[in-house]
Amino acid sequence: MAEAEQRNRPPGPRGHWLMGNTPAYDDDRIGFLRRTHGEYGDVFAFDERTVFVTDPGTAHDVLARTNTDFLTELAPFDARPDLGDAAAEAGAWMSARRTVWPGLNHTAAAAADARTVELLDELARPATAAEVDVLPLARAFTAYAVAEYCFGRDAAGLPELLADNLDITEPFTASSYQFPAWLPLPRHRRFFRVHRHTVRTLTGLVRRRRADIRPATPRDLLDFMLDADPAMPDGTVMATLRGILMGGHGIPAAAIVSIVRELALRPELVADLRAEAGDALPAARLPLAEAVVKEVLRLYPPVWLMTRTARTPTTLADWPLNPGDEVLLNPYLIHRDPRWWERPDEFDPGRWLTGRPAPRMAYLPFGAGPRVCVGSALAMRQLTLTTSRLAQAYTVESPNAASAAPRFHGRLAPAGLRARLAPTGRCPVTGAH
Repeated sequence: MAEAEQRNRPPGPRGHWLMGNTPAYDDDRIGFLRRTHGEYGDVFAFDERTVFVTDPGTAHDVLARTNTDFLTELAPFDARPDLGDAAAEAGAWMSARRTVWPGLNHTAAAAADARTVELLDELARPATAAEVDVLPLARAFTAYAVAEYCFGRDAAGLPELLADNLDITEPFTASSYQFPAWLPLPRHRRFFRVHRHTVRTLTGLVRRRRADIRPATPRDLLDFMLDADPAMPDGTVMATLRGILMGGHGIPAAAIVSIVRELALRPELVADLRAEAGDALPAARLPLAEAVVKEVLRLYPPVWLMTRTARTPTTLADWPLNPGDEVLLNPYLIHRDPRWWERPDEFDPGRWLTGRPAPRMAYLPFGAGPRVCVGSALAMRQLTLTTSRLAQAYTVESPNAASAAPRFHGRLAPAGLRARLAPTGRCPVTGAH
């Protein structure tokens, strides 16, 4: 990086004369970030438009200024985004968040407990007979769970649509090289085709439901949103539900794969979880299961990088940023930093059971600030129940749990984890022997 640039940008590696740091980053993403963090510190430049942050205070500052100085991750292919339009969309989303929040809080999430456990048992059946790839199973479970939570009786076909949406993003997360949207590449055509189909499908469901006779009490999140006063436009309802569906599918699915891995490696922990669950689920409180989830999200945050885009000329830890500059926050390294955590690389759910608060600024599994994950309560409840039920009803057997390393593409999860869920004898849902 030239001396003149260094005065206006954080320090960072020079990289290849033509390709910059992208080849080294794509070859070993977390290794590159660890090395660069060690050499250049908590804030370092990747290129002339991209800065990485591994300091919790700076990360919180960026997250707190989202919607004012920063915008959330922009749409794919938006190489020259209209930041004004993006800011207007952010304002509409914040209004929708305030409306939908009561439909996703702890009380509302707990109402789905019984169905969550039932769905897990139904979709786990193939894994009771033979060893399976855990990620597709976890994705199927979270797709059905979030689709039913949002659309209830109208959820048919949505899990498959969610799977298509995940599939179309995989080619883009595997490489940092991006091609213009106008290039007629097969992956581009499929991306836009699936996107259009998703918008049409969800818009049709919203419009048909609005035309129905309204029930006395909401039966799902769509009912809750259609009962809002003042009424939300159909497009806003659709866009809000689309965001919740996407976030409530791939992210918790990745976390479940990490949970399965830990259960396969720790039979003593499984025994303790089984004792906590007793003979029936759902249960009012599951502190150990919740602690396991929190520890998994600390060590293996599915959203291991968060992107924010500078909306206006602003600063980052005293460094100037221009509109359109990207800031990448790294919860994975923050969660494993010995400055904030004791024994940071050790899996220890007990750290969440001591009564001592965790270092709040250094724990970011759901983000922070005005754009903190709107579905965090629902996700925590779903993951806690899943952890408890897996321990209660199954023995997790995995031939490669010890060797399944995290994959730092897209959502963080152990790559290629395989497992069998051997039933313990408890009947689905009721917990009876």
